[in-house]
Amino acid sequence: MSGSYWDRFWKERRTRRRFLGGATALSAGAAGLALVGCGGGDDDDGGLSGLATPTPGPQATPTPSDPFANAKRGGTYRIVFTGDPPSIDPYGNLSFLTKGYAAYVYGRLFKYNAGPGVRQADLRPVPDIAESAEASPDGLTWTIKLKPNIKFHNIAPVNGRTVDTDDVKYSWGRATAETNTNRSQVAFVDSVQYPDKQTVVFKLKEPNAAFLDVLADANLVWIMPKEAEGGFDPTKTSIGSGPWMLESYTPSVGFKLKKNPEWYMSGFPLMDGVEISIIPEYANRLAQFQAGNTDAEGLNAEDLVNVKSALPNVQLYGEVSQLLGFVYMDSKPDSPWNKDPRVRQAISMSFDRDGLLDLQYNIKKLKEAGLAVSERWNNLIPAGLVRFWLDPKSAEQGESAKYFKYDPAEAKKLLAAAGYPDGFSTVYQYTANRYGSGFNAAAEAKIQMLNAIGIKTSTDVQDYSSKYITQTFTGNFTGIAFGYQTPFPEAGGYPIRFFTNNQLNHSRINDPELEQLARAQQRELDPEKRKQLFFDIQRKNAEKMYYIPVSAGAGTAWTGYREWVKNIDIQTVPGAYSAGTEEVPFIWLDRA
Repeated sequence: MSGSYWDRFWKERRTRRRFLGGATALSAGAAGLALVGCGGGDDDDGGLSGLATPTPGPQATPTPSDPFANAKRGGTYRIVFTGDPPSIDPYGNLSFLTKGYAAYVYGRLFKYNAGPGVRQADLRPVPDIAESAEASPDGLTWTIKLKPNIKFHNIAPVNGRTVDTDDVKYSWGRATAETNTNRSQVAFVDSVQYPDKQTVVFKLKEPNAAFLDVLADANLVWIMPKEAEGGFDPTKTSIGSGPWMLESYTPSVGFKLKKNPEWYMSGFPLMDGVEISIIPEYANRLAQFQAGNTDAEGLNAEDLVNVKSALPNVQLYGEVSQLLGFVYMDSKPDSPWNKDPRVRQAISMSFDRDGLLDLQYNIKKLKEAGLAVSERWNNLIPAGLVRFWLDPKSAEQGESAKYFKYDPAEAKKLLAAAGYPDGFSTVYQYTANRYGSGFNAAAEAKIQMLNAIGIKTSTDVQDYSSKYITQTFTGNFTGIAFGYQTPFPEAGGYPIRFFTNNQLNHSRINDPELEQLARAQQRELDPEKRKQLFFDIQRKNAEKMYYIPVSAGAGTAWTGYREWVKNIDIQTVPGAYSAGTEEVPFIWLDRA
């Protein structure tokens, strides 16, 4: 795998247009809203983002040679989680809360190069615990050298010792264990060798265009000390090499973290600590943010104008995440959707995607207020991952574009043709205590849409930790489910999860053509050919609607930052779990 290939590969990822950087003033009627970094991911064509053009602001001040020259050090960053993670062991469960926490404490072999002036479209894997990576000419062998100076936290029984390949071996063992449902994402690795304390050699079954992205994925491979095997309990404490050290965790209350003085990025983190409160109710979170008791908060779109009116100096950051809302069905052979694909097509056509997008993201009112908002629809590749996303409304979608359209009359005809003229009854399930009120509203609206075409639902609203993420998400359910798919930093994660034999193939889809395409995109090294494979995958899924992409995750999501939080324009992969390592260490606080 030559260097010229990777030069072309990364060049292909760069955008021609990206609204990122300093605050941009937009007209919002009486209340002008200041936006930072409003964008929609990789935008190769310049016109795909679906975002309104911001009103030009004053000429940007040139970036100083040291962007942190005026940074203030110290203070505690106060943020919120919507609930307790099922476990703080990153290999112990699938929860986004666990992964988001892990980014504060643990290091990875690679991370993304978020930093001053780096556009999200230019994010790429760079060494974290690793020092370098070298591929053989055929792309089948990768030799990774570890940095010699990476130390674990100075906490017993690890006591600040240097990270070595014994720790990588232990962590890789956990990542690939039978008990780890994410292991399918690294199944392309044939073997791993550890010739010395600083060298790891990966042998691949076939070349993989996204190998370094996989190592940088905050879902997959966190480097834990080997002492976690019997020396301490990683479900109760955390000892990593990341920028933050765990001081305490009190369930239902929150986390207290302090900066790691031995982190390899000298001079960072800028702040002394992070406090993460557990506040499940959005109204309470919003009140705490407005009162100045927390520094950042994810905001419902309908609250933006009111928040800006109440807090004129608030900073609002909007982006389209690489988050996929989708509807999926059980794998039982006698279920209606498994007897005839027209049932799945009908379910897709029952959903008013534009209406759901507006319901969850307040599209019309924000456009009227002059805000730049996305109106794209998710495909099997989410709308925020523009580089490989196929617009379901485009001519390139082909005949299957009709199955994305809202057409309840045609949906009823499809059900009748499939042998269900009077519809049928089933269970409809989702979780309502983790993803926010916008998601909940969209979940409830889908009930009415399904009922309107004759699918009579009994609703099972599930607890996230005890049932949804541990049972339904892993395919152990009956009926129809609605949820979010993990936001992978690189598009290859989606078809591998959906169409190969693994525990997180939620509907247990066994389609040889789609499995072949899922594996082909991994080994295709030509960027344009790989893009066409992703387009084929999206078209083939839409023909049969094995998984039904919906609007959740496709709209512009908003985060509010209080005015004293500085340097928020450093942002990593949209929707990824790695902010604790790639964003928060570079934030500083300037409270009056």
